[in-house]
Amino acid sequence: MSSLLSVESLSCAYANHVIVEGVSFSIREGEIACLLGPSGCGKTTLLRALAGFNPVAAGSIRIQGQEVSSTSATLPPEKRQMGMVFQDYALFPHLSVADNIAFGLKNKSRAEKNEIVLSMLQLVRLPDLSKRFPHELSGGQQQRVALARALASRPRLLLMDEPFSNLDTEMRKELSLEVRDIIKQQGIAAVVVTHDQEEAFVISDVLGILADGKLQQWGTAESLYYRPESVQVAKFVGDGELFDGTCLAEARVETELGLLEFAEPLSLSPQQAIKLFIRPADISPVVYSEAHTKAQVLSREFMGEATRYRLQLDSGRAVSALVRELLPFKIGDVVGIEVAVHRPIVFPA
Repeated sequence: MSSLLSVESLSCAYANHVIVEGVSFSIREGEIACLLGPSGCGKTTLLRALAGFNPVAAGSIRIQGQEVSSTSATLPPEKRQMGMVFQDYALFPHLSVADNIAFGLKNKSRAEKNEIVLSMLQLVRLPDLSKRFPHELSGGQQQRVALARALASRPRLLLMDEPFSNLDTEMRKELSLEVRDIIKQQGIAAVVVTHDQEEAFVISDVLGILADGKLQQWGTAESLYYRPESVQVAKFVGDGELFDGTCLAEARVETELGLLEFAEPLSLSPQQAIKLFIRPADISPVVYSEAHTKAQVLSREFMGEATRYRLQLDSGRAVSALVRELLPFKIGDVVGIEVAVHRPIVFPA
């Protein structure tokens, strides 16, 4: 399947200060992509360039093969057939829900507008709120109206800038799933900007990690989580810590957590120095014996489905362990450490 959106070696700058540099990726028809990264990494700048609001300093943007942005020309936003949902929703406070949704429907008869508005309200599950005004809606309802307005004109591509950042945690989870279903139902491709890893994993088919203005890695959530190409990516898509290690055999590594054995060979040379990225879910406190690395329980946080322990090694280093089963250990107990890394993440020393 050919690409709907192609971004090639894209750079953006403000007053000669480079914000985004050398970014390349592509999105297919009907695909939802996320740009994930910390505040200030260039996500919104890149999204605004896709929309046509920001010029590009280098590279190009193509939609269905048509060049819409380059250093020589920029197609105006209104001619790109893109819908955009802003972080603050940008609803018109003096217009009703129905009029907000119909706002971008130019060259349509009143009957056509009414039909589209009704279908959009059904789509976003707000069929009875057409006469309400934005201030009479909850944050989640305002988000749905903003989405309905963006989808009403049947855009080729939907752009969403931190769409759930104004909502509480529970509403974010619920609405991100709803929005994904709505976008998929419409068969429209989308690019979503977020700093929230869980949100990105829920809504996206593919995602890219943006940091320091550069695209660090592009792929599925699974590939970024299990096969990160850098420590920066590994840390951004999940908790974890780096441990120095020395390879003793194909599947055995000596670390300060003890001797670790893996189910599959690591393709490393004997005595090769490496760094292992180990997640809290791979570490468990156990009843101490001479066979274990010793630690002391610094804290214990029960979180319902799991319990997080902070364990201090003899070296003074504290590590996190996240366990599903209920264990009897309390603060101050001396325990052993057991590590079960099913998919080792290895970086050069």
